[in-house]
Amino acid sequence: QVQLVESGGGLVQAGGSLRLSCSASGRTFSTYAMGWFRQAPGKEREFVAAISRNGHITYYANSVKGRSTVSRDNARNTVYLQMNSLKPEDTAVYYCAADPRGYGTETRWTQYDYWGRGTQVTVSS
Repeated sequence: QVQLVESGGGLVQAGGSLRLSCSASGRTFSTYAMGWFRQAPGKEREFVAAISRNGHITYYANSVKGRSTVSRDNARNTVYLQMNSLKPEDTAVYYCAADPRGYGTETRWTQYDYWGRGTQVTVSS
């Protein structure tokens, strides 16, 4: 089992950047592929990015591709999401999640076993 805590959200102007972090407890962090999802009010949870156990494979939603970078530091039990050129439509609660079976390309939130509580990202126009 792994416990996840996101941080780094906040209020930013359009065009700005944020770096989200997700810290994991336990010694098994490196055995999980990790994902980032987001959910805006009144909308379904949406895949953002995923990364493999060793960080060599990454996968992005089209909506953030080219503007975001997912990375991980297994020595620090942390996964990151760097978001640049933020848009008002990026406003959402962002969640990190752990996938014990995937390879860093899983987009279905139902395949992730463990979730953090989320961090709010608000982009003003």
